[in-house]
Amino acid sequence: MAQKGTRIGPLPGGRRGASGAGAGRGSMRAASRAQGAARSPSSPSHPSSPPEGLVSAGSSRTQQAAPAAGGARRMRWPKSMNENALRAYYRAKGEETVGIAYRSRMHCFFAELEPSISVTEQNLADRVRYIMRSKIFDDAELERLRREAIPSSNESAMAGDAAPHSTDQHPHVEAAMDLPVVVDSNDDEIVSHELEQMRSILEEAILETRSTPLENRPRLPHIPLSKRNRAVVRALNPMLVTYLEDSRDLCETDSILFGAAVAVCRIIGAKLPMIGRATTQSSAIPAWRRRIEERIAKARALIGRLICFRSGNNRPRIVRTVRMAFAWTNVSLSQPDITQKLTERIDDLKQRIAAWGKRIRRYTERSTRFNQNRLFQSDQKRLYESLE
Repeated sequence: MAQKGTRIGPLPGGRRGASGAGAGRGSMRAASRAQGAARSPSSPSHPSSPPEGLVSAGSSRTQQAAPAAGGARRMRWPKSMNENALRAYYRAKGEETVGIAYRSRMHCFFAELEPSISVTEQNLADRVRYIMRSKIFDDAELERLRREAIPSSNESAMAGDAAPHSTDQHPHVEAAMDLPVVVDSNDDEIVSHELEQMRSILEEAILETRSTPLENRPRLPHIPLSKRNRAVVRALNPMLVTYLEDSRDLCETDSILFGAAVAVCRIIGAKLPMIGRATTQSSAIPAWRRRIEERIAKARALIGRLICFRSGNNRPRIVRTVRMAFAWTNVSLSQPDITQKLTERIDDLKQRIAAWGKRIRRYTERSTRFNQNRLFQSDQKRLYESLE
């Protein structure tokens, strides 16, 4: 009540309003300065900031708002820490392309590489994403870090023991595990049996492919990139080393790789034609042209039967064909003008054959012009040689 008595004159800034209206910008600043001066000096300068010991390294918002002198500073990531973050990322990611289950493994691996740094999974993932987007490392350095990060089979198994929760969630997405099919069992005998079976299937497929000509190889189907299929491929990759080392030329290498692809299809149960049987190649002749050619052949056969009947051939097969030709008409084979009806029917079929033939001829001429124009644009000399 005492403050109301001391207020004299209009508000700063020339604003005149009713009682209770908000003060101007200048008056608010003055009031805040007055309250700050009257505040007790024992209160902290930044009451909203947490104590220095509670500031985490990953809370970027708190660190950005922190003062430049005397408060918690934003954590700096030197090049070595960035490299370790990428190593942990590559080691945890492996062959996984989707999902975020790798973050827990990446956090464990980064804690092993940088035990003195305390970061959260989200902060580490954001840092890795920033490194990838900002192009801090070039492609060569990224590839080097990837090779350094991907461990051997034993190291991967030890990493799986160190992080059992991630292994339980994704049992067949480990980077170099040799357990492709049996994922719900830990019996070594069953695993070895499965690997031996896969090895025998691979050997059989490679032998069949080597003895099969190129034109008789089956067409490989499209395999979906599921976890189980990727695990099968990773299990077969080490088995190919022996065959590839003994390869002498490119053709043999091609046979080995094609045999491995056939083995993968057989293991996962994909539909695959038999090796050694020529695959049905799709004809270059359009379907409409094949249908027209079939109509022309049937019409010519019918014309021959009608001519035979007109010349006096009354065999049962000929008579049956003529009756079928005049079906759905009022023409009878015993009427006196049957010869004229036969001639009209033969002429009608000949006109249809001529029309169908012209349709095929137009398509052939257009296709020939198109191929010649395309050959003229690519190789004129070859076009002129073909025209000679």
